[in-house]
Parts: sequence; C-alpha cells; structure tokens
Amino acid sequence: MGTGNEANGGGSSGLTRRRVCTFRKDDFLPEESFKSWSNYASALKQTPYRLVDRIFTRSSVEAELEVKARSGNEMKKTLSWWDLMWFGMGAVIGAGIFVLTGLEAREHAGPAVVLSYAVSGLSALLSVFCYTEFAVEIPVAGGSFAYLRVELGDFVAFIAAGNILLEYVIGGAAVARSWTSYFATLCNHDPDDFRILVHGLTDGYNQLDPIAVGIMIVICIIAVVSTKGSSRLNYIASVVHMVVILFIIIAGLIKADPKNYTPFAPFGPRGIFKASAVLFFAYVGFDAVSTMAEETKNPARDVPIGLVGSMVITTTIYCLLAITLCLMQPYTSIDVNAPFSRAFEMVGWSWAQYVVAAGALKGMTSVLLVSAVGQARYLTHIARTHMMPPWFAKVDHKTGTPINATIVMLAATAVIAFFTKLDILSELLSISTLFIFMLVALALLVRRYYVSGETTPENRNKLIAFLALIVGSSIATSAYWGISKTGWIAYCITVPIWILSTAGLWFFVPPARTPKLWGVPLVPWLPSASIAINIFLLGSIDKHSFERFAAWTAFLLVYYFFFGLHASYDTAKAFGVKAGQEGMYRKVEEGQVSSAAISGFDGVDTRNAPSAPAP
Repeated sequence: MGTGNEANGGGSSGLTRRRVCTFRKDDFLPEESFKSWSNYASALKQTPYRLVDRIFTRSSVEAELEVKARSGNEMKKTLSWWDLMWFGMGAVIGAGIFVLTGLEAREHAGPAVVLSYAVSGLSALLSVFCYTEFAVEIPVAGGSFAYLRVELGDFVAFIAAGNILLEYVIGGAAVARSWTSYFATLCNHDPDDFRILVHGLTDGYNQLDPIAVGIMIVICIIAVVSTKGSSRLNYIASVVHMVVILFIIIAGLIKADPKNYTPFAPFGPRGIFKASAVLFFAYVGFDAVSTMAEETKNPARDVPIGLVGSMVITTTIYCLLAITLCLMQPYTSIDVNAPFSRAFEMVGWSWAQYVVAAGALKGMTSVLLVSAVGQARYLTHIARTHMMPPWFAKVDHKTGTPINATIVMLAATAVIAFFTKLDILSELLSISTLFIFMLVALALLVRRYYVSGETTPENRNKLIAFLALIVGSSIATSAYWGISKTGWIAYCITVPIWILSTAGLWFFVPPARTPKLWGVPLVPWLPSASIAINIFLLGSIDKHSFERFAAWTAFLLVYYFFFGLHASYDTAKAFGVKAGQEGMYRKVEEGQVSSAAISGFDGVDTRNAPSAPAP
C-alpha cells in the first residue's frame, strides 16, 4: 500500500488526471500482503489472528464518512425527496407484480394473494424504517454494508455485502428476462420466439436471451453518464407506468366478477405465507434508494420521506392490482407468464393487453435503471474498504459516477440474464434479501442500546441475552412452521418468548444512543418485529434455495479468507498507523479517521504496521 499511490484508492489529486479504466496490478491488489509471494504466504499464516481482529473491529460513523475520500472524487448532491420517492417506486414496481402475481395466485394463494402482498409489504415497510435511520445518520453510498460494518463489524458486513451484490445481480437478471417476455407480448409473439434454445446446456440454463443482454447495455450507458439524468428518465418512465397501472385497476374493476373471489383462500394460511415469501421479490429494490443518501441534498428530511412514502404507495398499488386480477377471472385460469395481459384478453378486451405490456416494460425499465445505480454504489463503498479491489471504488471526475463498478456489475447481470430462467432466479433472490433485512434490524437494536465505552458490562450482557432470545424464538417459530403442517403447541412457547424478550429489552436495558436527526419510532418493538417477520418468511422458502444460499456463502468465505481479509486488514492497519500519529484513531470497537489521515494515506508505509493483532 505504501507504493500504491493513485491506484490504491487514495485521495491524491493525480487521480483526476488519469483515466479511470486502468488495469495495473496496484489497482486491484495494492496491499502489502500481496507485494510478493513471501508476503502473501506470511499473511496466510496470520489468518487466525487477522480474522479475530476483523470480527471484533467495528467501524464508526465518522470513519464511514471519511472513507469517501478513497474514491478520489465526490459524488454530486443533486437528489431531493421527490427524486428518492420516484426512485423508490421505480426500483420496486416491476417484474414482481407483473409476473409473479399470476404464478402465486394460481399455485399457492388464490384470491388471497392480496394478503400475501400485505404481509410482504408489512415486512418491507418495517425494514424501510430501519434503513431510514441508518441512511440519515450515515449518508454514504455503502447502504446496508456500511450500516452493518459500523454496528456488527467487518466480518458480518462482508458476508452481508456478498449477498447484497448477489441480490442485485440476480434481481436485475430476473427483471431483464421478464422484460423480454413482455416485449414479446407487445410484439404479439411467444417469449420463446425471442430466445435461443441450446440443447447441449442444462435445463433451466439453455434458453439464451440476447434481448435481456441488449437492454442491460442500454441501462449501463444511462447509469454511467449521470445520476441526475437517470433520475429524470426514471421519473418520466414512472409517471407513464403509474398511468398504465391506474388504467389496469379502473378497466379491470369494470370487468370484475365477485364470484371469482370464491373460494378466497383455497390453499389456506400456509399457501398465503408461502406466496408471501416468494412475492417479497416484488419489494426488492427499495434498499437501492438508501445508497443514494450520499447524493441527497438534505438526507435528514429527504430520505425518510422518500423511502417510507414510496413503500406505502407501492404496497397500496400491489394490493389493488392483486384484487383486480383475481376479480377479472377465476384464479385457476390465470396465465402464469403474462397474467394481466391475458386477463384482459379473456374478458374480451384484447387491445388492452398491449397497453398493459407497454406499461410493464416501462416499469421494468425503471427497476433496471435504479438497480444499476444502487448496485454500483454498494460495490463502490465495499471497495473503499479494500474488501473488494479498490479499482471498483473509482469515481469519474467528469460524470461523478462510479463507472468501473457500474460496468462490472451490469456485465455480471447480463451474463446471468443471458442463461438463467426466471423461476430459478426468483427463488434465490428472496432468501438473500430477507437475510440482509434481518441483519439491518438487528444492527439497529445494537446501535440504539450499545455504545463502546459507555454501556456498562451488565447492560451489554443483558442486551446480548435479549437479542439472542429474540432471534432464537423467531428461528424456532419459523422452523416449526416449516416442519409442522398442523401443529400449534410450539407457538404457545416461542411467541411469548419473543414478546417477553422484546419487553425485557425495553424495560431493563437503557438506551445508549439517541438519533441526532431522525429516529425509528417504537424501538425496540418495530425492529424486533422486523427480525421476527423476516425470519418467519425465510421458513416458507424451499430447501433448494437454502442450498444455493449456502453454496454462495461458502464461496464468499473462500474469497474472504484468501483475499478480502488480508486486503482489509492491511488497509485498516495502514490507516491506523497514520491516524495514530495524529492521535485520532481508536481501534477495536470504534475507529475515527481524520481527513488528514485519509489524504495522507498514499504515503503510508505498511511495512511498519503490525502484521498481527496485538495480544
């Protein structure tokens, strides 16, 4: 790192005079551990020490704000609450509602799919509240990665970061595949007419989709050019989309038949919750808006209004669309590929299917655009910590956007969309999202009730005990739901434990921190409820998704132990040496790095930094 200069992500002015897209070794592995094979071998031997150091090291709000300088250039503050609200709706209302509604209504929930959307919407809204407090207090591009790094430490943050990136890639690929399906409907063709069938590939990965790749290329160009430009395009697309949605609701209700709502819940409560777990896919994307806090003019006002407002409007729209679809035709006759278009065809309004297809395309274009903006900012902030190569952290001085991160993430999305079917993508997406949202809610409780150096050991231990009971009772409830089809006795134990543990946290552990600008209401009840409902929905997901989730997590651990751990450790130590000289760095529980330390990073010789945590 001492020789990385501009390539290491430092804040030197020379960064603005060279092209962003360079491919020098120091752009990717500038840390001391990778300077030579002997250094790398030595670092691998110290893996246990370094792992313990990273597990028990927490960042601070100040450090997350100061670390922005590693991108070389500031992101431009151009967004208001109005932009964020439309970004939120544009990020969420897309493939989920137009594709999965028909599938879940027909296979799992029936007309009660409206309740499935309400449950998923409640879970998403609780998560939104947790996100808003963090986004206001820590307005950086890292989103939930930065929040978890501050409260739960580097290691947990990295595992979450890997799943965040997976969530964005899979979500974008799923929407791109759906874009092709509705484009085919608009052209009066079957979606398979636009895909290439390759018999030599495995089933589920053998329908190649060149149109999905093409739309991702267009989205990439827009996202690279300008964030404000992306906002304007998203605003226009979302307005058109809302007009089409209103048309679907009004025209659909005109052709409604109340008899189609009988039976209301043919698959019972279990079907409703199973559908809810899958339909959570329809709410994925709002967390992308939290990554834009760094580019927001007034985060304390704009972020809560934008996030909460967009989620309330979105949930209302979803429920109305679900009601409309199931009133237009019996749930057994709903088309699973293009449910709304085919519904109008069945009631004799064939011309309306083209209006619906056009509206769906507008909505999915908005989702892809907002996802592209959000995922690049996640990767940018992760790379600032050197858990990923710092080359991804570069912000172009002309456009004010992270070009490298945007191109790489969208290229990965395009590759996945080219090969993989929608059903495989949607199953894996929900589990990663629910896992991350649960961690953010847990981090919020830690933030409110624990401050290093201020919270007494007694209160810290009580906090740990109550959090363990909250998470443990939620897992037990979810597991019992997944295992037992008709039992109820265990709920009489697990639910009271959750209630009592949350009440115990409220009564017996004094708050350690009060939000400075904006805070989540009803703490600890609201974040505790978010933990419980997210874990409960995880219990409704099939085992194959958990197997894929475990395989991806194992891959993340391999990367972390061989690369990410040593790169982030060296970076932290280098900053620790420099900031320690200025008396500004406090290791272990909290770190505070001054701007002078950041700007002087290029000159730090990490060979003088300790190679392992002090005993």
